[in-house]
This record gives sequence, structure tokens and C-alpha cells, in this order.
Amino acid sequence: MTLVLMLGLFTGCASTSPQPDMDLDLLDEILQRGTLIIGTEGTYSPNSYHDESGTLVGFDVEVAQAVAAKLGVEAQFVEAEWDSLFAGMDAGWIDVVVNEVEYSEQRAQKYDFSQPYTYVHGALLVAADNAEIQSFDDLKGRRSAQNLTSSWGLQAESYGAELVSVDTLAQCIDLLNTGRADATLNAETAFYDYLNQHPEAPVKIVALSDSTTSSLIPVRKDNAKLLQAINEALDEMKSSGELAALSEKYFGSDITNPQ
Repeated sequence: MTLVLMLGLFTGCASTSPQPDMDLDLLDEILQRGTLIIGTEGTYSPNSYHDESGTLVGFDVEVAQAVAAKLGVEAQFVEAEWDSLFAGMDAGWIDVVVNEVEYSEQRAQKYDFSQPYTYVHGALLVAADNAEIQSFDDLKGRRSAQNLTSSWGLQAESYGAELVSVDTLAQCIDLLNTGRADATLNAETAFYDYLNQHPEAPVKIVALSDSTTSSLIPVRKDNAKLLQAINEALDEMKSSGELAALSEKYFGSDITNPQ
């Protein structure tokens, strides 16, 4: 059975929970424990969110559950805001984060990464009546609603945008609608999902990136056995068609193929 824990796990249980044995590869600890502890937001549809019954679901949730199953352990989820997920992994209370994590040089200083399991274009979203922003280059000098530590925020900043801090996509849409932000940059899949659920929303996608970004699973450095096991699990999911089927289920298309 999959368990869903909240961020209080990091602090409320800190005095009684066992500390990780730094002499073991993390895979050994996971197998001994019988659970893979997975950090995820739980608020980012269709990757990680709660359905009408309150159950944690989503593309990344099912990917993580499948990886855990192929390791022979149960999936145990810790839900927290984006920055707290990595803090929890650094502290040893989370094994991996599965939440559309992308590569960055800054993250590579702390983590090794699995092989890619998605290939997604970046998309630029503006208010429906905005005729001034037509391309990513038009972000220069504009206000872009972004999570300040996400790779999408870094990309918006690279185009010269002034970042306006948000935690959720819903906040981005609100800022666009009220004129407190001019645009927001995110994965195309996130915007498609939002527009499918809110077809009346007065926003529009004006540009897609030529290149794609990929979701990866970060692992704390010096855990080569765990990284290899995760890669083998992803390989199995790709070759069996399981990964493509999950993509079709949640995105309506296969974003797991680089072509």
C-alpha cells in the first residue's frame, strides 16, 4: 500500500527516526527498510496531484510507484513545496524526488541523475488579450510569474525577464489575469492540462521552445547502486511500453520518446 506523508516527517519525527547509515549505498538502506521514500509536490497536475477522492495520483506518481515496485519495495510519498523536497533529500528524509525534476549545473553539484524519462517543450503563456508578447525574446524587461528556484524560472530570467515569485500554476494564472505578471514559462504539458480543465481561462500559449527538457530522478551522490537500479527500472518501463502508456494516460500523447 502506498503511504502519503506530509512535511512534518522532517521535523516532528527527527528525534526518534533512525538516521541513514552513510557507509551503505542508499539502495541497501531502501531494501532493508522495504520502502522507497519519494518526495513530490502533490499540487502539480497532471504530474503529481490529488483526485476528487483525495488520492495522490499523476504521471510522476505512477512512474515512482512503478520504479519502487521494480526495486521490490513499497512507494512511500512525502508531499511538500518544491524547495522543501530537495532540503528533505539533503537531510536524508527523502530518498528521491520524482516531480518533473530537470538537470541543472547547480543541482549536479549535489546529485547524480537518472536517464531521461520525458522530453517536453517549454511553453510561454500570456493573457488572452496580450498582443505584445509573441516569442521568448519578448520576455526581456517583462514580469514572468515563476518559482524562483525552478529551471523554468532560470530560463525566463535568461531571456531578460523580471521574476515574480509564485508556488503554483494557479497563482501564475491569477497574476496574468490581474496584470501583476506579463507571462509565465513552464512545461507545455502543465499548460495543456490546465487549459483542458479550464477551457474558459483567458490565457493563451504564444510560443513553444525548439528544444526539449527532460524529467530525471535525482539521487544523492555516491549512491551508484541506487542510480543503476533506477535506470534499469526505467529501461524496463520503456521496453515494455508501460512508460508510454502512462504518458498517454495523463498527457494524451507520448512524451517519453525523444523523436
